[in-house]
Order: sequence, then C-alpha cells, then structure tokens
Amino acid sequence: MSPRAATAPASESPFTACFSVIAKTDPGVMSRVLALFAKRGLIPSYWCSRVSDGELTIDLQMAGLDRATTAYLAACFRQIPTVRTVLTSEKRPG
Repeated sequence: MSPRAATAPASESPFTACFSVIAKTDPGVMSRVLALFAKRGLIPSYWCSRVSDGELTIDLQMAGLDRATTAYLAACFRQIPTVRTVLTSEKRPG
C-alpha cells in the first residue's frame, strides 16, 4: 500500500458507486441511464435490469467515481420523466 493510500481520509479512498433506479416500465429509461455514462466515456462495471409488477428496476455499479459525480448522476437519473426512485450507496474494496 502506498503511503498516500495509507493516510488518505476515507472520503478520498476509492469506492464503487452503486445505483438502483426504479421507473415505470419503459425501454427508453435504459438508454437514457446508459447515455449519462457513455457521454462521460464510462462503462458501468455491473448492470442488471428486471421488470416486475409494471416497474423497471436497474441496478448498476461504477468503480472509481467520486462522490460529487455520483450525486450528479443520481440527480440526472431523477430528471428522467418515468423514474420514480433513485437510490445510491458505495461499496469499498476488500
């Protein structure tokens, strides 16, 4: 472990951003969510979508995002017309 990593505050240490997007069943939501990553040159490290009881749930993860970008992406997801809920969390390595 590098000295910088050993002394970095927890807020600066790398993490994987986890998002859960719940929307009305609309295939356009998937492309809109993915476009927010693609226009930044990013590819989510994990993507899972499913439909149940008229709702589309998209769970995805992106390693290496900072908190500001994570919050910004979540806010953008919330602006998609059929999106009902956006949840975020972080997963630390190890």
